[in-house]
Amino acid sequence: MAHMVRNMRVPPNSASLAEAKNRTLEFFRMCCRSIPEIMDIYNLYDVVSPSQLRSAVAAEVRKNSNVTNPKVIDMLLFKGMEELKNVVDHSKQRHHIVGKYVVGNQGLVQDLEHKDQGSSNFLKNFYSSNYF
Repeated sequence: MAHMVRNMRVPPNSASLAEAKNRTLEFFRMCCRSIPEIMDIYNLYDVVSPSQLRSAVAAEVRKNSNVTNPKVIDMLLFKGMEELKNVVDHSKQRHHIVGKYVVGNQGLVQDLEHKDQGSSNFLKNFYSSNYF
């Protein structure tokens, strides 16, 4: 599978919107076929399942679903192919993959619950301050 991604070339510009959409679907299929190898390369089984990673990739593709200019779609496909090639060639480290595709754009998951205010005055003053 890696040889398919490593030997991919930039296709010529799409002639129509339908052709650009077909190329987008082929790119998505190529990404989905690469997921098992990516899971092995980066040892992601303890962090995310293949279906969750596939959903993250689908969300990245759907993020630009409103684009209708074939030239822009081709540019986005080029960037996506470059990203996929970098991931498969192990040009990124594990925390890059986890940060972008597992944790997502929300950043680190933050605990928004009410903190235990503690029993001492020091902790009550600390929790009410602007330090966090």
